[in-house]
Amino acid sequence: MKQQYKEYLKLNKNILLGFSASIAVSAIASQSLSGQQNYVNTTLTLVVDYVVYFTTFGALFYLDNKKKYMLESGQVDRQGLKRDLLKIISSLGIGEVIYTISRWSLQYYLLADSYPAYLSSIIAQSISTCIYMAIVNLSAKLMRLYKDDT
Repeated sequence: MKQQYKEYLKLNKNILLGFSASIAVSAIASQSLSGQQNYVNTTLTLVVDYVVYFTTFGALFYLDNKKKYMLESGQVDRQGLKRDLLKIISSLGIGEVIYTISRWSLQYYLLADSYPAYLSSIIAQSISTCIYMAIVNLSAKLMRLYKDDT
């Protein structure tokens, strides 16, 4: 398998594991906030979602890529790291904007439609994650995040 495809698989694995962790914690947070106004519940649940997701994703991404940016001398390849971080942040950033809007809107709508808080969180996050994955993969491909160097 080409190296670029392995890199895309690692990125998607890290994203999905990050969302898996955050979906459970977000559902618990949403349910514990069920007595709050819908917009408060939705906003605080989204904050919890982001904290758990970025902590998990960041740790996994670091573990998968820490050797990639080490030079033979033991120094960090700052140019390569800077270039790739800019591409990753751009790819994820586009998806994050759309994810935030869709997740907040969906959860608020579901809460207003009398869905249980935990279920509205799970449904909103699941749908928004699918949209996010499509956008991140498309933008990573368009930005040539993992171009084939061979």
